Amino acid sequence: MPAEKISLQNAKEDKLFYFVANVVIYREEDGRCLLLKRSEREKVHPGKYAVPGGKLEWQNLDLKNPTRMNGDVIDFENAVGDLLKREVMEEAGIEIDGRIKYINSVAFVRPDGIPVILVKFAAKYKSGEVKLEKESFTDFVWVNKEEVKNYECIRGIHEEIEETINLFLT
Repeated sequence: MPAEKISLQNAKEDKLFYFVANVVIYREEDGRCLLLKRSEREKVHPGKYAVPGGKLEWQNLDLKNPTRMNGDVIDFENAVGDLLKREVMEEAGIEIDGRIKYINSVAFVRPDGIPVILVKFAAKYKSGEVKLEKESFTDFVWVNKEEVKNYECIRGIHEEIEETINLFLT
């Protein structure tokens, strides 16, 4: 019988993580990628430049509207792609192409003790003008793989920008 609600009742505490996905957005017309400057009020990496992304939340998994049933398992296809499209629109006010490409992943523990699995992707810019989410970001810039070095970024962003540019140039 399929689940009727999302629950942690049977979950193992040592296997619980936030699931976060980030996306490096590549603008084909000038070969640049988008950086967003995080607010000083953020818990993790305040004031540093980063790329859009966010956490997958239970509300994103509407049990009454799955994309398919897989026996008794409720599936939500394209959950990560949908998450990234939504977060990019919320954080930067722009659209990305739905064909995302995997870059890498990292597991880390936040300063407040919460373990996180972060999966990083690349996508092409589709349309729109950047409009930053108030309270979350204070600046943005489009950079190439040399210009990114001029910004104080979360560790790994410089390499991910370079990898994304190389990925879309081939």
